Amino acid sequence: MKNLKIMALALTAIFTFNSCSNDDSPVIEEELITTLTATFVGGGQTITLTSRDADGDGPNAPVITVNGNFAPSTTYTGTVQFLNELENPAENITEEIEEKDLEHQVFYQISNSLGIFSYNDFDSNGKPLGLLFTFTTGANTGTGNITITLRHLLNKNAAGVSEGNITNAGGSTDIEVTFPVIVQ
Repeated sequence: MKNLKIMALALTAIFTFNSCSNDDSPVIEEELITTLTATFVGGGQTITLTSRDADGDGPNAPVITVNGNFAPSTTYTGTVQFLNELENPAENITEEIEEKDLEHQVFYQISNSLGIFSYNDFDSNGKPLGLLFTFTTGANTGTGNITITLRHLLNKNAAGVSEGNITNAGGSTDIEVTFPVIVQ
């Protein structure tokens, strides 16, 4: 009789734990971003940086293109767009980023002190969003990299984040691409 009571309690516990499982809760999936396009307009030219990952999360690396060189001592206004081109028609992820502006921020980093970025758009709390920006090149010429990072669920109140410093932002990276650039 004692064994029967123990087995009954064990079965009750198993059914209780299984009924409280989180397996039925909805899974929130991040959007797939296959294409990042940053467009810079200034100094009488338009420069486009593009990363296109035709197989999404597949084994092939993204194709990165840069269609021109930046001029020294020049101010460029810019936009960045995010797409999922595995959908037909292509899904514009930028629209979702705009709708959920409190949860996103785009960061811009440039190596070799070739220029500086500043934000031209802000979320509904007045914190940077980064879909619109200004890039001003310095007087020096040279080569370097521009890294564009989209962060999701970050801490926009952390030290330096409003100034574009990604160090304390936290959150998760939706996409990060490094483009080789020339200022000449």
